[in-house]
This record gives sequence, C-alpha cells and structure tokens, in this order.
Amino acid sequence: MKVWFIALLALTAVRLVLAAVLPLAPDEAYYFLWSRDLQAGYFDHPPMVALWIWVGTWVAGPGALGIRLLGPVSAALGTLFLYDAGEQFFPNRRAGLVAALLLNATLLVGVGAVVMGPDTPLVFFWCLALAGLARLMRSGDPRWWLGIGAAAGCALLSKYTGLLLVAGVGGWLLSSPLGRAQLRTLWPWAGLALALLIFAPDIAWNATHHWISYFKQGGRVAGFDPTRAAQFLAELLASVFFLATPVIFVLAFRGLTQRCILSLLLWLTVLPAVVFLEHTLTDRVQANWVAIMFPAACLAAAALPPFLLRRWLAPAVLSGFIITGLVYWQALAAPFPITAREDPTALQLAGWQNFVAEAIASHPAFITSDDYATAAMLAYDAPKNIPVVGFDLSHNVRWRYFALPPFTGSTGILITRRDDAQCPHLLGHITRRRGAQTIATYRVCAFTQGTHPGFLLPRP
Repeated sequence: MKVWFIALLALTAVRLVLAAVLPLAPDEAYYFLWSRDLQAGYFDHPPMVALWIWVGTWVAGPGALGIRLLGPVSAALGTLFLYDAGEQFFPNRRAGLVAALLLNATLLVGVGAVVMGPDTPLVFFWCLALAGLARLMRSGDPRWWLGIGAAAGCALLSKYTGLLLVAGVGGWLLSSPLGRAQLRTLWPWAGLALALLIFAPDIAWNATHHWISYFKQGGRVAGFDPTRAAQFLAELLASVFFLATPVIFVLAFRGLTQRCILSLLLWLTVLPAVVFLEHTLTDRVQANWVAIMFPAACLAAAALPPFLLRRWLAPAVLSGFIITGLVYWQALAAPFPITAREDPTALQLAGWQNFVAEAIASHPAFITSDDYATAAMLAYDAPKNIPVVGFDLSHNVRWRYFALPPFTGSTGILITRRDDAQCPHLLGHITRRRGAQTIATYRVCAFTQGTHPGFLLPRP
C-alpha cells in the first residue's frame, strides 16, 4: 500500500475525530432539520446536503459525527478522484499526487471536510466530474459523457453553483477544436440530458413552490452598490488568498497562467471567478462559495515545471496543513488571544449548549426565534418536552416550505437579536459566551402566536 494512501486514511481518521468532537454550527443544525423532512428542494438550496445527513445519521446516529460523517469520507473519495484526474490529464508527472496534496492542504477544504454544508457534496461531485473529463480526454471513449452528466446533475442537486460546472464544460466545448468535434456527436447532449434528468426533482419542487429557491438565489444579483463594491471585492480576494493558503494560492495562480495549461481547467476556474467578481458589485461573496475553483486550480498547479514543484511543493503543503491545524486547535481550545466576537470559530461553534439551557430555564410553553439558524440550534439542543416552533414572520418565511406539523399555542418566548423585532414585553437578555467572553447578546420577549403560521420543528 502506497505511503500517500496510508496518509490519506490517517488524515480522514483525524477529520472524523474532529467531526465528532467539535460542536455543531447553526447552519449544520438547520440542514439537520432538512434531513428530518426530506424533500426534492428547500427554500435555500437543493436537497443533496439533506440526503447526505440522512445517510450519515442513519449510520452513526443524530450526533455531530452522524451529521458530518460523509464530509471526511467524501473528502477522501474526492481526493482519489482528483488524483486520477491529474494522472490522466498529465501522465508521468505525478500530477495526481501533487494536486491531491495541494487540495487537502487548503484551509477551505480542511474546514469543509469536517463541517457539513451544501459545498461538501458539491466539491465531491466536482472532483468526480473532473475525473470523468480526464478519462474522456485520455481514452477518447465518448461513453464517459454519461458519467460526467451524472456527476454534473448531482452537483446541481448539491448547490445551484453546480451550474458553473455545466457552463464551464460548455465553454470548453465551444472554444476548443476537440470540444467542437464532441458536440457533433450525441454523447455530450446525452450527458446534459442525464444531468437535467437528475436535477429534475428540484425543478419540479420549485414549480410547485412558486420557484422560491430560484428567486431567492437569483435575487442576490439585484442592486448595484458602488459604495460597498470595493469592500466586497477586497474581501473576496483576501478570502481566496487565505483560504487557499498563501503559497498554494501563488502556485495555483502560476499554474493557471502557464501556456501549456489545459483550457478546460481555465474554464472551470476563471468562469466561477468572473461570476464571483461580478457578484461583488451587488453583494458580499461568502467565503465558502469559492471552493469550486480549488480542484481545477490545484490540477493547474500540479502541471507546473518540475523544478518549481521541487522547490515549492513541500512549503506549500506544510504551511497549508499548519494553518489548518491551528484553526482546528483554536476551534477546540481557543489558545490564541482572539476576542470571541472576532474569532470565526467562536462565532459559529461556541457557547450554544449553555445558551439553549439558559433560554429554556423558565420552561416556556414554547420557544422560537426570528433567526432560522438560532431556531435550528434550539430545536437541536432543547429538551423534547419544550416545543420549538418556526414562525413565518415578515422577514423569515422559509418554514412554510417544509412539510412540518402545524403548531397552535398561546404565549411562549421569542429569542431575537434583531433591532427591528417587536418586543412589547421584554423578559430579559441571554448572552452566548465562550468562557467569560461575550459572543452575542439576545433579547428574550414574550411572544403570542396570533395570526403567524407556526410549525413544530423536528428534533434529534
């Protein structure tokens, strides 16, 4: 057994341990609710993350490990697919091993392999599609288009940015002689038809739910904001630089700008980059979105001249794993003097269990929040004898798109951080903390259901 494969198994074991011991993030608790109400679509995203959590919790139970189980596993399998893609694209250059090392050493993939979100299956199916494309180009066997189409369809069912995989491959086909020759056959079209067939359940769900997901995601591009565009652009560039880790970022950039690079890899990195740059004109690009650029960028870096890789590969991989390890350590033990309100690991992971215990200390008739993520944490951590309810309020209407039992009650409590939330009967405040440090302060308000539709949220 090769040393690199043993190292991958060891890395996967470490990620599984971290997945089991790190507290859940609010979005993970929210996606766990999805897995208790499986549908072909949801208000925010397609359903793949719910399916993955359903499988993980069926295997390992509803704890953190079950919710995240397929994260480390898919990262390992995706690494093998990326390895195969590198070996096929650039034979006899050990490009597969280099690309696999670089991808796993990025901070974004290191974190994404431990926590569960829509980008986790998306990156996996992106790597699977790259492996299929590499096999197609190396063998010339057009039947690989069916596998590529299946991977693209699953990518679309993971997150709507999977459309950039389809568009990137389409751009490559139209712009290259090899691609245009492929388009004169039925096979690419059969692959596209298979992708659409796999994605069809989400289309059907949206058709019966007022196209809500598409309007929500498409609405992100509305409204040019020149006063903040420069800030959003700077944040995007900084996030790509640091989440790739600095040395890997430089190697990937060098790889993408060399003449011999495959045009397919350029399409699968430059097209998403252009879309995200355009998005900064109207809104912030979330850090995790750029993960889809990393597999092709790492393959491009793996094609660099051997003398460059001999000099820079070890520092790139070592520094990437060190940075990722330090982030893990901070999430586990907070050894670095970063205030909780400025520490992303604290903002996401810390203090939730004590927060929930304080919220239900008065044993209310029910408890709710006008923030979906807080409501999801309450549903995950609160005792089952206290109903946790999702209400459709003017700024939060996602619960009506679930198939949840209706709730009818009188007066319970509302947990809110919104300045504009109506709170005629303030009952007090709750503070979420990491140790003695305050992360966030919430108002506790008496809440009467009135005309607001309410839905009982699923519990572990």
